[in-house]
Amino acid sequence: MNKTMEIRHPSALPLYGVGLVWLLGALLFPIDQLWAFLLTAALSVVAGLVLRRVCPGRVETIEVPVSTGDAERDAMIASVEKNRAALHAINERIPDDVLSSAILRMEKACDGILESCLSDGGCDDRTLRRFAKYYLPDAVKILDLYAELDEKGVSGENAAEVRREVEENAQVIASAFEKQLDGLYSARAMDISTDLDVLKGMLKGQGLVDD
Repeated sequence: MNKTMEIRHPSALPLYGVGLVWLLGALLFPIDQLWAFLLTAALSVVAGLVLRRVCPGRVETIEVPVSTGDAERDAMIASVEKNRAALHAINERIPDDVLSSAILRMEKACDGILESCLSDGGCDDRTLRRFAKYYLPDAVKILDLYAELDEKGVSGENAAEVRREVEENAQVIASAFEKQLDGLYSARAMDISTDLDVLKGMLKGQGLVDD
């Protein structure tokens, strides 16, 4: 998942305005005299401030890839992001509400997996590797074929069999993705359970909780 960063590009118009004021001052006033110089300087400051407010410039929002510091994990996360975007694009192409709901569950599971792997607790690399290299790409490939058959209106026994298989197994795939997400939290859940046991032991030792 990428973070966004804003880059501000200031407008050049305030600089042009200041330059124009000095040019006009030199033409209209005896600029070599102190009062004329100070007046022109004051007018140029006012012009610059007004133009900066009127023409604040352009703000560009760019995406900045988030790095975990591990090149292999970053590559797997990038693969999940790419295929998650592909899932969303495929979902836009499929009119079937039931199948679309299954794909939406897959998308949410991908989001959860990405969030888990970018959090402080991290995630299990073996689980992430299987998901990034096999499960998710295969799901994208199958669903993309379904969408292509549907868009082209392909008929025939083989096409009908592909559609039926995908429609019957989409919810199963979505459930498997959700189990993958749950599996990423298993180690962290064990750590929390251990921490809670230690905390309860300390509290009991201080007589702060009942046995």
